[in-house]
Amino acid sequence: MAGEPSLGELGRLIELMRGDIRDDMAGLNARLDRMVSLDVYAVEKAGVAKDIAKLTKAVEGLQALRAQDAERVTQTRRWMVASVIIPLIGIVLPLIMVMRGAGA
Repeated sequence: MAGEPSLGELGRLIELMRGDIRDDMAGLNARLDRMVSLDVYAVEKAGVAKDIAKLTKAVEGLQALRAQDAERVTQTRRWMVASVIIPLIGIVLPLIMVMRGAGA
């Protein structure tokens, strides 16, 4: 019996354990208060998925516009070559040939 705790010591140990358990429970409750319910999480997740789908569609639309712009630039370059540069070469090249022939 000499090594066994007294009733007073057991009571104090039980009170310490109760305090620890109370503190742990308060910490758990505080963490649970910050948690989002499963229903709210599902609604928010669906909203995010919907927003991502909208953004994906918008990006695809912008990519289509970009492709159209690139095609328009290509067509403009082709028009410039066909209507300006080739006729200009047709005028300048004979002049150069005439000038070379006149100088010889």
